[in-house]
Amino acid sequence: MSLDAVLAHIDADLPAATERLLELLRIKSISTDPAFKEDCQQAADWLVADLQSLGIDAQKRETTGHPMVVGHVGPENGKPHLLFYGHYDVQPVDPLNLWDRDPFDPAIEQTDAGAVIRGRGAADDKGQLMTFVEAFRAWKAVHGDWPCRITFFFEGEEESGSPSLVPFMEEHKDELRADFAMICDTGMFQSRTPAITTMLRGLLGEELTITAPSKDLHSGMFGGIAMNPIRVLSRIIASLHDDQGRITIPGFYDGVPDLSDELEAQWQGLAFDHAGFLRDVGLSHPAGEQDRTPLEMIWSRPTCEVNGIGGGYQGDGFKTVLPSKATAKISFRLVGDQDPLVIRENFRTMVEDMLPPDCTAEWLGHGASRASATPTDDPAFAKSLKALSEEWQTPAAYIGCGGSIPIAGHFDQILGTTPVLIGFGKDDDQIHSPNEKYDMESFHKGIRSWARILDAIT
Repeated sequence: MSLDAVLAHIDADLPAATERLLELLRIKSISTDPAFKEDCQQAADWLVADLQSLGIDAQKRETTGHPMVVGHVGPENGKPHLLFYGHYDVQPVDPLNLWDRDPFDPAIEQTDAGAVIRGRGAADDKGQLMTFVEAFRAWKAVHGDWPCRITFFFEGEEESGSPSLVPFMEEHKDELRADFAMICDTGMFQSRTPAITTMLRGLLGEELTITAPSKDLHSGMFGGIAMNPIRVLSRIIASLHDDQGRITIPGFYDGVPDLSDELEAQWQGLAFDHAGFLRDVGLSHPAGEQDRTPLEMIWSRPTCEVNGIGGGYQGDGFKTVLPSKATAKISFRLVGDQDPLVIRENFRTMVEDMLPPDCTAEWLGHGASRASATPTDDPAFAKSLKALSEEWQTPAAYIGCGGSIPIAGHFDQILGTTPVLIGFGKDDDQIHSPNEKYDMESFHKGIRSWARILDAIT
C-alpha cells in the first residue's frame, strides 16, 4: 500500500511540481553560447538547492566548462545503487521569430491533444530530469527515508558536446560508480508506448575536400581537359551504396549483429507505421538496405549519409567556373561492435584509391563514438518494464534509437555501470526547435512511472 500512498502524493502535489519545473525553465541555461555562462551557473545552483531541500548531500562541482551537480543520499543496504543522470543545459532558441511565445517564459497551454508545458528545455531535458526528482520528493514525503543508495548526476554541457564530462567521470570514478545509471533523455515509441531504449547507434563524422586545379578555372578554356573535383566527389559519393542500399566501404559490416529472434518478434509486434512516418516528411519508400525492415533500418542497421556538399559557384545567376575544390560532410551511424576508427581508415583508403591523377584529398574528422547496446537479462529490466506497463496501461517495450547518446556508453565503459534509458518524450515535442513542449501527461505519468520503478527494483 505504500506505493499507492506515494502515487497519491504525486497526484496531490502535481501543481506544486509543475511550478517548480516552470521556475527551472525560466533560467536561460544555453550551454553553447558564452553569453549565458552565468545562467548555466544559476541553473546548477537551483538544482543544488532543490536537492538539498530534500536532505540530499548535493554540491555544484566546477569544471573547465559548465558545472556538474552531484548529490548522494540513502543507505548502502544491499539493494541496487542507482545513479540518476540528466542535463540542465538547453539548446539555443534561434530562430526566435518562429516561437509563439518567449521561450524562457514557459506556460501551460491547452491543445487539442491535452495540456502541454511550452518553453525551451521543457522536454529536453529539464522536464524529464524533474520527473525523477519529483518521484523522490514524493517517496521521501511518504516514507521519510530513501529506498537505497542514490546518486544524482546532472551536467550542463550535453547540448554543446559535453567537453567536460569524460574528464570529470574519469576523475571521479569511485564516487560515481553505481549498479544502474537511469538516463531520462529518451522518449516513448510513436508517442504512445512506454519503452526502455536498449540500443543506441554510434556516430562517425568525416569532412572530405577534393582539390584538383590550383585555382578556379574558366570552364570554356579548361573544361574537358582539366579535372573537375566535383565530378570526382560525385563519383565517390555515388559509389558508397549499391543498388540495394548496402554500404560498399570494405569491412564496413564487420561487427554488425543480426537481431535475436525474440527482439525481432517484439519489434514486429510494435506495428510500426513506416508509411505514416515517411509520409509526414513528404516521402513514401524506405531507402535503406532493401532486405531489412523499416525499424531495423533506423534502429539496428548502420548508415552512411551525406550531410552537406559544397563546390563551385552557388550564388544567384550562373557562373561558368571549374572549381578548384569540392567538399562533402559525411556521417556514419554505427551499430554493434563496429569500430569507428577502423571504418574511418577504410573509408579514407577507399577514397584515396579512387582519386584520379592531379587530385588530392584532405580530411577533417568530426568525432568517433561506438554504438551502445544494453543486455536486459538483469531482473531490474523486466521489473521496470512491468512497472511502466502498469502505469501507462499499455505493454511497454524494449526499443532501439537511431540517434546517439554518448553518455550511455560512458557509463558502461568508464564506470562499469549499466545504463537504463527511460524517458517520456513524444514525437511532436519539437526538441531543438521553436515552440518546444512537454505533455503534462508525460510529466505527471513520468513521475508516477519512476515511483513505480523504484518500488519494483528496490
